[in-house]
Amino acid sequence: MTDPVTDRSELAGLRVDGDRLLRRLDELATIGPIDGGGSCRLALTDEDRDGRDLVVAWMHDLGLDVTVDAIGNVVGVRPGRTDGSPTMTGSHIDTVATGGRYDGNLGVLAGLEVIETLEAHGIETEHPVAVAFFTDEEGARFPPDMLGSLVYVGGLALEEALDVVGIDGAVVGDELDRIGYRGTSPCPGPAPRAFVELHVEQGPVLEAEGTTVGAVTGVQGISWTELSITGQSNHAGTTPMELRHDAGHVAAAVAVHARGIAARLNERAVADGSPDRQVATVGRLDLHPDLVNVVAGSATLTVDLRNTDEDLLREAEADLAAFVATIAAEEGVEVAERTLARFEPVAFDDRVVDVVADVATRLGHTVRRMPSGAGHDAQMLARVCPTGMVFVPSRDGISHNPAEHTDPDDLVAGADVLLQAILTLDGLTLDRTDPNP
Repeated sequence: MTDPVTDRSELAGLRVDGDRLLRRLDELATIGPIDGGGSCRLALTDEDRDGRDLVVAWMHDLGLDVTVDAIGNVVGVRPGRTDGSPTMTGSHIDTVATGGRYDGNLGVLAGLEVIETLEAHGIETEHPVAVAFFTDEEGARFPPDMLGSLVYVGGLALEEALDVVGIDGAVVGDELDRIGYRGTSPCPGPAPRAFVELHVEQGPVLEAEGTTVGAVTGVQGISWTELSITGQSNHAGTTPMELRHDAGHVAAAVAVHARGIAARLNERAVADGSPDRQVATVGRLDLHPDLVNVVAGSATLTVDLRNTDEDLLREAEADLAAFVATIAAEEGVEVAERTLARFEPVAFDDRVVDVVADVATRLGHTVRRMPSGAGHDAQMLARVCPTGMVFVPSRDGISHNPAEHTDPDDLVAGADVLLQAILTLDGLTLDRTDPNP
C-alpha cells in the first residue's frame, strides 16, 4: 500500500492500474473460450460457475464482505467510515453463446479495480463501496434477460424466477443448486444509495464520432415476443399455392413486416424531428420439418421490438399483433403468442448522468449524452436508487460476437471515469428519486 490519500484534490488525480484491469479481463476470458477470442458462459452452466468462482476469489483477495443471494447474485462490499447503503457498481459475467470478452465483464472487473485502487492508496470512503455481478443478465439461456437484477429489485418474485425453464429444459433453481450458487441472502436485496455501471457501448455511435465516453441517459423499452405458428405439412410440389397452410410463409411475412414497422416509425420520427428510434429484430426462427421439399407445418420465431418512447413501443406492438392476426387468417394457420420479456423505457437519474459527464470532461475525454439500445442491469437498479452508466466505444459497433473489441486505452479511460464517479457520488447526498414512476 502507498501512503494514504486523504486530500480531496489528491483524490481527483487518482487513476486505476490499467495493466491489472486488462490482465483480469484476459484471465476471465479464458473460461469458456470459443474460436475468435470470445467466451461462452451461458448462465448457470459449468463455465458460468467457473467464472463466478474466479471473480469471487478476487473479491475475497480484496477482503470484501461477499454475499450470494437466493437467485445467485453476488455482491462484495468494502466498508466505509459510516455504515449504511453502499455506492454500488457492477454488471454481469454470463455471456451469450457467441460472446466477446468485454460485455458485462468490463463493468464487474473495473469495479474490482476501483476497489483495489482505493485499497492500494489507503482511501477510506464515507460510504461503503460495493461491486456486484447479477445472474442471467443476457437471458440467453433463461428468459427474461436481466433476470437476476430484476429479482434483486423486487420486479420478479423469487419463486417465479427459480421455476423458469431454459432453452435446454434446465430449471433455474435446479441449476443454482447444481453449481453451488443458490445463496442465503434474501431477495429482494438491499437498495444501494447509488448505482453506476461501466459497459461497452455495443453500438457504433461513439467510435463513429471519435468520442471516448458515453454518459448514458437511459435505456430503451424492450418487448420480446415468441410466436408459435401451426399450419399443415404437405408436399412442396403437389400442393397448390392457394391450398397451402404454410407456417414458413407466415413466419417470413412477420419478419418482413417487423422490419417495415421500424422503417415506418423511423421515417415519421425523422419528419417530426424526434430522437426516438424504433428497432425490430427476428433473431430466432425454427421451421418443422425443416426439409427442402416439404411445406413447413410449424414455425417458431421471436420478435424483438425496442424504442426509447413507451407510446411508440406500444404502437409497434399493436401493429405487429394486427398483422399477425391478418396473415394467420389469410393463410389458415393458428398462432400462439408468448411474452418473453417486456420492460418499459428507463430514464436514469439526472444527477448521476451529470456526474459521469462532468467527471469524463474533467479527465480530458470527449463525452456524448446518449440512450442505450441494449438492456442492462442498471435499468433494473434504477427502480430503487439513483442510477447511471458509463459507455466506452465498441469497434465497428460489434458485440455478442467473438470479434467484440474495445481499445485498451478506452477500457482504462472508462475505469478511470468509474473510479472518479464513485468518489464523487460518495461525497454527495443522494436522496431517492423516482424518474420512472
